[in-house]
Amino acid sequence: MEKKSPATIDEYIQSFPKEVQSILNEVRKTIREVAPNASEAIRYAIPTFIQNGNLVHFAAFRQHIGFYALPSGNAKFQKELANYKIGKGSIQFPFDQPIPLDLIRKIVKFRIKETSVKEKKKETKKVGKRNNQ
Repeated sequence: MEKKSPATIDEYIQSFPKEVQSILNEVRKTIREVAPNASEAIRYAIPTFIQNGNLVHFAAFRQHIGFYALPSGNAKFQKELANYKIGKGSIQFPFDQPIPLDLIRKIVKFRIKETSVKEKKKETKKVGKRNNQ
């Protein structure tokens, strides 16, 4: 039988053991503090914050929390991420180390600026097209 994808972040978090739930709730709260206007959703079957597009995603795995700030977030914070396993757009925060909430805050702030700039460019293009018609 196929595992049903959670419909909400609450459902997602509740599907894990208590100690993992605690960490996931901490990460969620940290993102929410920095991005109070972002909406929450499940995208790609994991928790996602959306503000002018996908802002960040996070997920729990057997040994770590996965944090997804897209390639730009990883590129911007290369030095701070040097002690973590990273992929093109993923970061692994191992459970045997404290979760770097301050770093998550910085990354989310960066992503908010980045997505708002992209949104402004889109709006400018739309206005330009309307004016040229």
